[in-house]
Amino acid sequence: MSRKHNKLNAMEPMALTVTKLGHDGRGIAHREDGKLIFVDGALPGEQVVVKLTNLHKKYDEGRVIEVITASSDRVDAPCAHFGVCGGCSLQHMSREAQLTLKHSVLAEHLQHFGGIVPQEWLPPLVSDNISYRRKARMGVRYVIKKEKLLVGFRERQASFLAELDSCVVMDPRLGLSITAFRELIGGLEARDHIPQIEVAAGDELDGVAPVALVFRHMNELSKSDRQALIDFCAERGWQCYLQPGNYDTVHKVWPEDGPDRLAYELPFQTPNGTDLRLAFHPNDFTQVNAEINQRMLPLALDLLDIQPEDRVLDLFCGLGNFTLPLATKAREVVGVEGSQAMVLRGQENATANGLNNVSFYMHDLTKEIASQPWATLGFDRVLIDPPRSGALEVLPHIVSLKPKRIVYVSCNPATLARDAGELAKAGYVLLKAGIMDMFTHTTHVESIAVFEKRR
Repeated sequence: MSRKHNKLNAMEPMALTVTKLGHDGRGIAHREDGKLIFVDGALPGEQVVVKLTNLHKKYDEGRVIEVITASSDRVDAPCAHFGVCGGCSLQHMSREAQLTLKHSVLAEHLQHFGGIVPQEWLPPLVSDNISYRRKARMGVRYVIKKEKLLVGFRERQASFLAELDSCVVMDPRLGLSITAFRELIGGLEARDHIPQIEVAAGDELDGVAPVALVFRHMNELSKSDRQALIDFCAERGWQCYLQPGNYDTVHKVWPEDGPDRLAYELPFQTPNGTDLRLAFHPNDFTQVNAEINQRMLPLALDLLDIQPEDRVLDLFCGLGNFTLPLATKAREVVGVEGSQAMVLRGQENATANGLNNVSFYMHDLTKEIASQPWATLGFDRVLIDPPRSGALEVLPHIVSLKPKRIVYVSCNPATLARDAGELAKAGYVLLKAGIMDMFTHTTHVESIAVFEKRR
């Protein structure tokens, strides 16, 4: 055991007063000698007993082992595994306090990195605080010494899998099946050679399977193991996939016929006279919170203020989650995405929904784009939904198009703030911004902002 661990083990728990929250949701306190401590599970104003877990030169880390005086924002966690499972870190915090934290993170980043404040703050988009997550990658591990199989997520601040029997934040079709997953894999010959299950759920639609499971396996499965996985999914009407290698090896084994697709509907009328329906492969990127997605899309279109004669550019468009709703309102829409598979998926969905005013192009948006066929078209509005790294490389081209409005959907407030500063330099005003609680009970901050060109 290292000297640091010996020192940690020798240190007695200490009583501290928490003064505020950090951006990561941990409480901030100070030792008697003034050294900063980040306290997992603590809320502002609380007096708590803390056990140190890590020592650093300028700060220490610890976790609450007893609450002496509780904050009015403290609530009972909805999940029995909270504190052990590392999937959520804010279940001890009221919903209002979680939203306040996320709003403050967005506001502070916009001010610090972009030097700007929106003219108006949007009210937060919220959904049910449990049963919302439709996609996840669940770890699997057979513990030989305990003769026990674990399925779920890593323990808090550890690399071990937590021992779970359910997950309240996941779609119940998935979260209430963890025990069944554990029993299924525990009964296989290959129980110690299946490291993960990817789970994905769509809407309950006629003729479309509602759930898909992708089983990663390190060794070739026996005939009986393969049949056991198929039978498990067939009994539930779910799709079953196997993954013997990288993502390119993912293939459907049940049902044998029909497309390898799930689907979800959106409240937009198509030329076919039906609600918009998007099909997706279980490995495709989709928004994990269906209810927030249902509310985010009308908000984005409203912020863009689309007119029937507009041509709209959707960058980082994925399978067309924004592109196709845009196409129900605008004259023409162009979607650009770096993945050929997503471009094909977008085209597939456009055709299936009878939309002929939309086109998709593949291009790496971190690279030069002037020579691209879509780059010379004029656009009235632009929507961008970039990865965590943001949209810095493509901003100069967006600015050169001189769109009337830009809507920026972000999964990282720091890069949104940085890019907002660049747009401000180019003459765009940040009209409105706000958070969208896509990942309740976590510190993840999803946000949306609308910029308008100065007259």
